[in-house]
Amino acid sequence: MQTAPPEQRKASRPRADALRNRERIVAAAREMFTELGPDVPLDDIARRAGVGNATVYRNFPDRDALVREVVCSVMDRTARAAEIALAENGDAFGALERFVHVAADERISALCPMLSSTFDDNHPDLVAARDGVERIIHEVMGRARAAGQLRADVDVGDLFVAVAQLSRPPAGTACLNADRFVHRHLQLFLDGLRAPARSTLPGTAVTLEDLRES
Repeated sequence: MQTAPPEQRKASRPRADALRNRERIVAAAREMFTELGPDVPLDDIARRAGVGNATVYRNFPDRDALVREVVCSVMDRTARAAEIALAENGDAFGALERFVHVAADERISALCPMLSSTFDDNHPDLVAARDGVERIIHEVMGRARAAGQLRADVDVGDLFVAVAQLSRPPAGTACLNADRFVHRHLQLFLDGLRAPARSTLPGTAVTLEDLRES
């Protein structure tokens, strides 16, 4: 099999500094979208990232592309955190706890709603990131339930709703100022997921299909 000459292979790969610039842009956008919302000027994001305006537009042709990249990167890192925790010690409930706390740190509840109706929900990047999160959480909750760690009357939809509600800052409170409460309340919720259950929940377990239909 023929291979491309070294100079051609080198040219086909993104340069290390170009990758670092892209990562800086995404990190700055994540911070500013969380602090100021999705309409923050892209020029301000470029300044915080320490790059020129042209670099931002070269990587992301429009605002939708940047928002999508930020949300996908957050979902990827959150799913990866659960995968690593599960691989390290095999403790499924511990991996579930790790996922929930990382999701809060990554501001999922603030960022994911930015994917409004103007976005293509079927964009392959979004589909892949969403599938990755859903797959690992189904696996983690299934393992925790089989091990007798997780109460039997909850499903993935219950988890996603609670994380979104508990990690969203109260009205009139800045997102960053609410951090000291978030992890405390998320841990209270996680303790309530442990088996054996101490109460009977009203209604039925909420699935992802239930959330999509609501």
